[in-house]
Amino acid sequence: MTQTVPAHVRTDEQLNELRQRQLSHVMYWRFFVNLALILVDAAMFIIAGATVMIGWQPYDEFLSDRFHFDMNLTTYLVIGAIIYVACLHAVGVYHRHVMGDGYQLNSLLFIGAIQTWGVLCAFNYVLDLNVWFTTMTLMIPCVWILTMLERLVVRMLLARGRRKGEYAYGTVIVGSPKGIGHTLRFLAKRQQLNYRPIAVCPVRLDPATGAVLPDTDREALDREVFANWGTRLPVLEYSDHTLAERMVDMSAQTVMVADVIRRYSDNFNIFSVRMESLGLEIAMVASAADTGNHEIQVRSIQGTTIITQRLAQYGVATRFVKRLFDLVVSSLAILCSLIITLPVALAIKLTDGGPVFYTQERIGLRGRPFRMIKFRSMVVNADELKAKLAEESGQEDRFIFKMKDDPRITKVGHFIRRFSIDELPQFLNVFMGDMSVVGPRPPLPEEYERYNKLYATRMLVKPGITGPWQVSGRSDLTAEESEALDVAYVQNWSILGDIVLMFRTVGAVLSHKGAY
Repeated sequence: MTQTVPAHVRTDEQLNELRQRQLSHVMYWRFFVNLALILVDAAMFIIAGATVMIGWQPYDEFLSDRFHFDMNLTTYLVIGAIIYVACLHAVGVYHRHVMGDGYQLNSLLFIGAIQTWGVLCAFNYVLDLNVWFTTMTLMIPCVWILTMLERLVVRMLLARGRRKGEYAYGTVIVGSPKGIGHTLRFLAKRQQLNYRPIAVCPVRLDPATGAVLPDTDREALDREVFANWGTRLPVLEYSDHTLAERMVDMSAQTVMVADVIRRYSDNFNIFSVRMESLGLEIAMVASAADTGNHEIQVRSIQGTTIITQRLAQYGVATRFVKRLFDLVVSSLAILCSLIITLPVALAIKLTDGGPVFYTQERIGLRGRPFRMIKFRSMVVNADELKAKLAEESGQEDRFIFKMKDDPRITKVGHFIRRFSIDELPQFLNVFMGDMSVVGPRPPLPEEYERYNKLYATRMLVKPGITGPWQVSGRSDLTAEESEALDVAYVQNWSILGDIVLMFRTVGAVLSHKGAY
């Protein structure tokens, strides 16, 4: 039986040998998992492609009029599968944070499929193959759908393996007890990131010197760990010189910094070098306002280095496309929803004789007020009752007032809220330019007045009918989670992302998750 040599007596050669074995093990499973995914994705292309081509195109050989040779169906599909896998790799489908995800993976699969269609069309044009354009256009959606189904099964297998400790990075969380608890709660909800907590290291800052010291408040640490992870985790005592070695002893791959050790500080630079010198990965859950998604350019001009950054989605062309997208979607939604909105309007009117629509002042782009239109789902004096109910339910300091079994909601209101029908008139706001189809929810004036500087950045985009808050749990989210989602949208929005959020909205409405 092999015995582990304590870190404080191990030689550098023994430490490096141990670390090399651990890294080799990680590279081994990552290689074979990715290889399996590549082969299965390629098989999905071949199966879908063969099904469409055999059923749609009446021959199994393609003539190259330009180079005068024949290419059989098998060869063509193998080449197409290689192109498909290469496009999926280019868009990041095989990244370890993505392979176990759902919505992000499917959107990347869609982008990869579109790129594959473009490359195959170019391939057919260069060789002048007699492949029908309709065949190509029909084949790619089939490949995308089949790959999504295949990846659904793969996610189930990966999730089962991760519950057993496989296909995941052993992670040590460093920070204050509260920060460790917050990070554990984050990882518990996002297991697709494949970080598996194996230990925690509580630290604090010396207020006099600014040095990083061990935090000895074990009672607070145990309380946070149990509340957010549900089971005990080993505790590592912080040490400047032996912490990295002890993490290696535990087969850790990642060190996740929760708080205390702030990025861009000397403490962080020293800490990260000590960890990374042994091949340990540093990870952090960054603020929603972090500049990581900005395009960074470094230029040297006459001996001076200038760093510029920009968010590409705020360019003139992208803004124009988003407005055009809003106009098209809102126009179609207004016309297509008449079969629902007309009966609902009649039902609301017959309920109590009050107005069909409810307009309320909300705050829009860059703090400008507008009147938001909704179907009335509450009693006529709902606004007067809000302050009293907020006080009774302890939500006076919360930006978003929501409560289950709200007595202000009418019978018709319960139905239209459950299926988000009350939001449909907001497409008129979108058409008029006050709102967008996708964006953060529009706040009330009193909510907007209480925003801090970080949360106020959500007002740099138009408010939306749907958005990250609505599709991620809606009313069941904490105030902190709601705020983080909205601020992150300002940094990350894109037209494709908006389309994905629209599809996710359908799922959220049908599941009724958090809708009350």
